[in-house]
Amino acid sequence: MSKKRKSKKTGSKLSSHQLQRELLNLFQRNPKKRLNPKQAARKLKITNSKDSVQAALDKLVEDKKLHPLGDYLYKLRYQEEQSSNGKDATFYEGTVDMTRSGDAYIVCEGLENDVHVSSKYLESAMNGDKVRIRTWTPRGRRKPEGEVVKVLERSREHFLGTLWLYPGHAIVTLDTNPPMDVAVELGNIKEAQDGHRVVVRIEDWEGKGKFKHPQGVVTTVLGLAGSNDIEMKSILINNGFELDFPEEVLRESEYLPTRISSEEIAHRLDMREVTTFTIDPETAKDFDDALSIRELENGETEIGVHIADVTHYVKEGTPLDKEALRRSTSVYLVDRVLPMLPERLSNDLCSLRPNEDRLAYSAIFVFDKGMKIINRWFGRTVIHSDRRFSYNEAQQVLEGHSGELANELRHLNKIAKHLRRQRFKNGAINFESDEVQFRLDEAGSPIEVFVKERKDAHLLIEDFMLLANKEVATYIAMKGRNEEIPFIYRVHDEPNEEKVEELARFARELGFEMNISSPIEIARSYNRLADAAEKDPGLKLLSPIAIRTMAKAVYTSENIGHYGLGFNYYTHFTSPIRRYSDVLSHRLLDKNLGKGQFFRANKVKLEEECKHISQQERRATDAERESVKYKQVEYIEKHIGEVFTGYISGIIEMGIFVELKDSRIEGMAPFQNLDEPMEVADSRLRIKGAYSGKEYKMGQEIRVRIVRADLAKRQIEMDWIREEEDKEAVAAGSNGKSKGSRRGGGRRRPS
Repeated sequence: MSKKRKSKKTGSKLSSHQLQRELLNLFQRNPKKRLNPKQAARKLKITNSKDSVQAALDKLVEDKKLHPLGDYLYKLRYQEEQSSNGKDATFYEGTVDMTRSGDAYIVCEGLENDVHVSSKYLESAMNGDKVRIRTWTPRGRRKPEGEVVKVLERSREHFLGTLWLYPGHAIVTLDTNPPMDVAVELGNIKEAQDGHRVVVRIEDWEGKGKFKHPQGVVTTVLGLAGSNDIEMKSILINNGFELDFPEEVLRESEYLPTRISSEEIAHRLDMREVTTFTIDPETAKDFDDALSIRELENGETEIGVHIADVTHYVKEGTPLDKEALRRSTSVYLVDRVLPMLPERLSNDLCSLRPNEDRLAYSAIFVFDKGMKIINRWFGRTVIHSDRRFSYNEAQQVLEGHSGELANELRHLNKIAKHLRRQRFKNGAINFESDEVQFRLDEAGSPIEVFVKERKDAHLLIEDFMLLANKEVATYIAMKGRNEEIPFIYRVHDEPNEEKVEELARFARELGFEMNISSPIEIARSYNRLADAAEKDPGLKLLSPIAIRTMAKAVYTSENIGHYGLGFNYYTHFTSPIRRYSDVLSHRLLDKNLGKGQFFRANKVKLEEECKHISQQERRATDAERESVKYKQVEYIEKHIGEVFTGYISGIIEMGIFVELKDSRIEGMAPFQNLDEPMEVADSRLRIKGAYSGKEYKMGQEIRVRIVRADLAKRQIEMDWIREEEDKEAVAAGSNGKSKGSRRGGGRRRPS
């Protein structure tokens, strides 16, 4: 028989060394357990004092054997190369994608399925962090489970939270899911008071002291919660965006020269004498694109797409450049813009303002009389914008009103329409969700909600931006067809087959047949659905489902084309003031212009930058949607008790979601408030009254009364008014309606 290790006696008192050894053995036997000193002593059946057990646990933490979880709880720290039993460990690296429940999925390259990690196994990992995980597949299941064993790289170090004062220290409770406490010394809270909203920078994730909380310092004090300004700032911070630029970045931007030297002009194509103008939203300050047009002697037309020459001012590797990459995008909330570049550049030096000489990077095209491109040129220019149009001003000219540069605008519009027809003929998809916009009072409170109407002036600009983006990408791809030139492409994959089949089933139930036999036919079906939805509101509510069937457009150095636009090659070139992707495309294009000029960037580094930019774009989109939802709830909060017309936009077991007709504000109407139970069809596209037998379907027009608006949760509760009650409400004169008839322009964002 093998010799057994002599066990300790029950109720014995262990030496410091023995205690550490027994504690470690206990945790190794129970690798998923979270234990405090009292629980550990009870399981070991020892008589050591609580303080001695605490000291032994602290020593094991110091030796990297245990991991402190806060509130005196500890767990085993896994060694990176093996699991708790030293066998069959499977480790992967990936990125944390948090869910609303507090659990997460770890997205790992090389794994078909994302790994689910319960919130209790996340350790201190946060959304977007790069982590190492240990995985296993539970018996009877196909999808893997896992736990975080090490955080490799933090996606952010600044967090928003509420500060609470205690004797001798402060705690900041973060707005994370689940909430996390950060300890802050009183000397590091600035002027914050109890209950203030603050930004805290975490400096020590392991924590120290009796609470074992992460340690941090307050960097910004926002004040008491509740104001519009604080809520908008909170949305930005919670999505990982910092409000202020570092001092060295601001200093660098202030030192940039205002004057354009004659030497610089001499190295550029001088376009200052060519008719040039900008078309932008009424409130825009950063004009990053302009159009020029002139008729050539042989009847051909030269059109220039002129883009702010950001790379002239933002030099590679400088603090300004590094900060622009870190941010990667400007963020457009309802009432403000958080810019990618300091205001000195975005609204001044780089902005193509009227009646000023400006440096540009241009794509110039010559069209023959049949509107076919017969020549193209790319390079640095100097321009002089003759006129700044708002979208509304340009639209009035296009609709026949007399005005400055009317002939030029109408000629451009004629060519733009031709480009648009060609794009759809080649397979582009005309499927866009409505863009909600607001009119705000001086305090930033919404007084009107409406849907942006896209007219010819918007589409004209979009068509020429799409042209420039496509032609730049095509130029690089063709030049590198024999030996690849690494470049930043904007790609869009074909839609997910299973999701498309589900969409087709939904559409069929609503009376619309889709042909999904091939990617080309799917695109045609999407366009037919978009046309049909203009006449049938029920079909219009399929638009969000249709968009979800499509892959997300991303940045990558591996080109697969852009399915939604029907382009083989596409990039982003036209908005370098607000997108770092465009800064990269300018640099790479410039280094590859001219015969015999080839520059091959480090593709691994370029792909890393592409992934970062794509991630920042997703965060910006989330922040923008949050701000819209907040303002929608804030608006409807003033209309409690009023009755609105809406459409059934979703069906669940508890009730229906209703989208109001003019404002696109969505809320939920629970079934429990009705006078009969509702039976939900398996497809979740129809419901039927259990007593009346009356059937309702997705997209059907109904009437609702606003019952409650919860700004904190961004939720709206409605009462569904059945026909009989609605007649009574109309007779009583309580038929309120949304003030949503006003139309307006907004910023453009080509895909």
